[in-house]
Amino acid sequence: MAVSEDRPFCKKMINIDFSLAISGYILITLLIVFLPWFFSPKNKDRELSLDPHFIWHCSICTYTYINTKQDNISVCPRCGSYNKR
Repeated sequence: MAVSEDRPFCKKMINIDFSLAISGYILITLLIVFLPWFFSPKNKDRELSLDPHFIWHCSICTYTYINTKQDNISVCPRCGSYNKR
């Protein structure tokens, strides 16, 4: 008796190489992970809104830096000099 005579509803299985199955599984997994990340909206497009009061310019090394403290005197992070508003 052949298999098709005993079970007419049974179909032959798809023959696939093991390495092809693993690479297909990895490809599908990577697509599921990276496609939503690739098409998600990026936050790079938003503009930086910063109060000009927090932007400091060093008078010694001309370095521009941000200090969010409400001080009248700030220390330059590059050269260590004191800067006054």
